[in-house]
Amino acid sequence: MNENWKKKIILFLTSQTISLFGSSLVQYAISWYITLKTQSGVMMTIAIICGFLPTFFLSPFAGVWADRYNRKRLIILSDTAIALATLVIAILFLMGCNSIWLLFVVSVVRALGTAVQTPTVGALIPQLVPEDKLTKVNAANGSIQSMVMLVSPMLSGALLTMAPMEIIFFIDVVTAAVAVITLLFFLKVPSHEKALEKQSVSYLGDMAEGYRYIKNHGFIRKIIMYSALFSFLAAPAAFLTPLQVTRSFGNQVWRLTAIEIVFSVGMILGGILMASWGGFNKKIHSMVAATVVMGIGTFALGITPVFWLYLVMMSLIGVAMPVFNTPFTVLLQQKVEADYLGRVFGVFGMASSIMMPAGMLVFGPLSDAVRIEWLLLGTGMLIFLEGFVMLADRVLKKVEK
Repeated sequence: MNENWKKKIILFLTSQTISLFGSSLVQYAISWYITLKTQSGVMMTIAIICGFLPTFFLSPFAGVWADRYNRKRLIILSDTAIALATLVIAILFLMGCNSIWLLFVVSVVRALGTAVQTPTVGALIPQLVPEDKLTKVNAANGSIQSMVMLVSPMLSGALLTMAPMEIIFFIDVVTAAVAVITLLFFLKVPSHEKALEKQSVSYLGDMAEGYRYIKNHGFIRKIIMYSALFSFLAAPAAFLTPLQVTRSFGNQVWRLTAIEIVFSVGMILGGILMASWGGFNKKIHSMVAATVVMGIGTFALGITPVFWLYLVMMSLIGVAMPVFNTPFTVLLQQKVEADYLGRVFGVFGMASSIMMPAGMLVFGPLSDAVRIEWLLLGTGMLIFLEGFVMLADRVLKKVEK
C-alpha cells in the first residue's frame, strides 16, 4: 500500500463530503418544496418512490460496472451526470418552468447517480486504505456524513426562506464541480486488476457470476441477510417516530426537530466512538452489541412516557447505527475478493434501498390501525432477538476465527 494513503483518502473523502453536502441541501429542499407547494401525501409518495426505486433497479448493474471499469472515473461520471441534470433544472426554474414533475425527474437522475456511487465508493476505499485502517476510515467517514446530514436540513430550510429554489440547485452544481475537479486533477488511483484485463465474460455473465459468488459464499449471504432484516425492522423507528411524537407528545415543530437532531448527534458520536475505539476484536460482536442496543432503544421508544427520556433513547439508537454499519462495511471490504467488491456492494445497495420502504409498506398502513407504540415494542423485541441469533450463527463465528 502506498505510503501516501492518508493524503489520498483525505482528498477522496473531502471530495465526497463536498458532493454529499450539496446533494443533501437539494434533497431536503426538493422534499420541502413539494410538501409546501402541494400539501399532498400522494405527491410525497411519488417523490419517495422516485428517490428509492431507481437505486434498487440500477444497483446490481452498477456493481458490475464498479468491477469492470476504473472506479474513480465512474464516480466522476455519476457526479457529473447529477450536476448536469441539476443545472438543467436550475436553468428551467430561472426561466419560470417550475412544474413539480421536473423535481421528480431530477430525483430519478440523482437516485441513478447514487446507485452508481454507493457500490463504487465502497469498492474503491480498500484500494486507498491499508486493511488494518479500514475500520477507523469507514467510521470517520460515517461521522462526517452524519454531521453533513445534521447541518444540511437546517441550512436548506434557512435557504428556502431567503432564496429561490434555483439558487439551491446552483449550490449543488458548484459542490459537484469542486468534487469532480478534486478527483480529476488531484487524486491518482490506478485501475484495479479486473479493470485492466480484457473482459472474457459477457456483461450479464459477470452479473450472474457475482450472484453465484454471493450464493456460494455463506458468510456474505448471511451478513447481507441480517443487515436487510435489520433495515426492515428499523422502519418504524426510522419513519414513524415523528408521527408517534405528534400523537403522543404534541405537534410542536421543535419536538420533531429535536428528535432529528439527537438522532444525528448520536450517529456522529457513534462514528467518533468507532474511529477512536475500533469496536471489539471480533467485528461480529460489535454488530451484535449494536443490534441488541438498537432493539432495547426501539422497545423503549414504545413505553417511554417522558419526552426528554424519549430523546435519550433516540440518541442511543443513533449511536448504535455506526457501531453496526462500520464493522459490516469493513467485513465486506476485507472478506470479499477485490474483483467482486463492486458486485457485492451493488447487491447490498439494492437490498438496503428496498428494505426500509418495504418495511413502511407493512408498518405504515398498520400505524393507522394499531398504536405506533405497539409496533415499536414488537419490532424492538425482534431486533433484540436478531442480535442473539447472529451471535449463535456458526457461519459468522467460523469466519472470524
